[in-house]
Amino acid sequence: MPEPQHASPDVPEIEPSEAAQLIGAGAVILDVREREEFSQGCAQGAFHIPFAALDERLGEVPADRPVIVVCRSGGRSYWAAKTLANRGYVSLNLAGGMHAWYDEGLPVVREDGSPGVVA
Repeated sequence: MPEPQHASPDVPEIEPSEAAQLIGAGAVILDVREREEFSQGCAQGAFHIPFAALDERLGEVPADRPVIVVCRSGGRSYWAAKTLANRGYVSLNLAGGMHAWYDEGLPVVREDGSPGVVA
């Protein structure tokens, strides 16, 4: 799957600091990385659906608020956000993925709440 060259008009990108503000206001953050990546560390409050399982688990994604989609660097999350947008969700791609989230100093945690790493 190629990395996007430019944000698509139907899939806006959002910077980590803006994403954190939206999450504080009720948006959800969906992590579409593989299970091994997610278990090493995720954005605090993120829920996990691997990209490959998104279509079959679409019903788990809240449709009543914006969904910020994240992966490691922004490629998989772009395609996941596009999938959601095509199905009527308000979705945003986290620019730079978890690497950008971490670089902004935002919390990266394991599922048990202990400090995590970006894998």
